[in-house]
Amino acid sequence: MDKCTKCEKRKAKRFCPALGQSICSLCCGQLREKKLHCPPECPYLSKHKSYQEKRIIERQHIPHPRQTFEEEDILKDERMAWLAVHIEAPLMEYAEKDPSLDDKDALLALEYVREKTEKDKGRFLMPDESLKPQNDLGEAIYHMIEQCKHEGRIIMPGISQTYSKEEKLKVLDKIILTAKYLAKGNLEGRGYLQAVKERFSRIKGMSQQKKILTIP
Repeated sequence: MDKCTKCEKRKAKRFCPALGQSICSLCCGQLREKKLHCPPECPYLSKHKSYQEKRIIERQHIPHPRQTFEEEDILKDERMAWLAVHIEAPLMEYAEKDPSLDDKDALLALEYVREKTEKDKGRFLMPDESLKPQNDLGEAIYHMIEQCKHEGRIIMPGISQTYSKEEKLKVLDKIILTAKYLAKGNLEGRGYLQAVKERFSRIKGMSQQKKILTIP
């Protein structure tokens, strides 16, 4: 039996349709849906997809969600709240266009954006970057974050309108925790997405003072 084409150490027991070559089970697990565009018909993808999604969604544990929300709420800051609005704008628009979109889809998109933001690769193309799977909703949110600038009433000299990587991650973490709490364990439902819709309805009047950029 041939050796794995990736690690060149272990026996290649699985054929990878994404690579068109045989790889070992360990490399399959490490690369699957992370560095490879795995086709839906791949038997190893369908077998492990639900498990991988569960791991992504449960990555952050909420021991006391109510206490987490009330203490040191970063969204009480106008600047951070403005970024949160732009993060959730694509979620609202996608949810309105696609009734099948649920809280699990929203959380996976948010986690996708967080991982991409944390790596902060900018515009440089990394090796195997084109092989990595993309989350369309996540890409829309990421693009919105990159374009977002705080438009405060008073612009102070020396204060940047753009957001730092740390600010982006803080707001994303806050939204992800909130989404998990509002989903109330039913990720196949729309508890969080409905809350987003209601929140945007309440702040609709504010759009006369600040323009919320939306996806076409």
